[in-house]
Amino acid sequence: MRRVDPLTLHELRRRVLRFGDPTMSVADPRDEEPTSLHFAGFLSDRLVVSASFYPSLSPVNPELRTYQLRYMATDLDVQGRGYGSRVLEQSERELRQLGVEQLWANGRDTALGFYVHTGWSTLKGSEHLSPETQLAHTVIFKGLR
Repeated sequence: MRRVDPLTLHELRRRVLRFGDPTMSVADPRDEEPTSLHFAGFLSDRLVVSASFYPSLSPVNPELRTYQLRYMATDLDVQGRGYGSRVLEQSERELRQLGVEQLWANGRDTALGFYVHTGWSTLKGSEHLSPETQLAHTVIFKGLR
């Protein structure tokens, strides 16, 4: 697990999160900002998991120093083997050291079990369809204090 340049993550983001569709965006306008953090996990030299974090106003506790998780992706053939948990553990440790108090994300409903298992909570009443993918999502959050 290590920090990487966001461009390193685009292929995995597209394959896992955008159905492999080359016309769908896998970039966030904040990708290159110096406060954004991008983490990746490798199996040998193969990228298998990614997570990007951006400073953001929390929809849960706006008074807290918060980062948004986006583009959490684990390659399809290695899902369920702990790589997602490990990239979150590493990134949460580094974000906590930077003084971040809370994380939030628009979690895919199909992945909510994973997030709850790793200590995240769902925000009741926040269910929605992603404008990018038209998939069901729910706002999730996790305190880092």
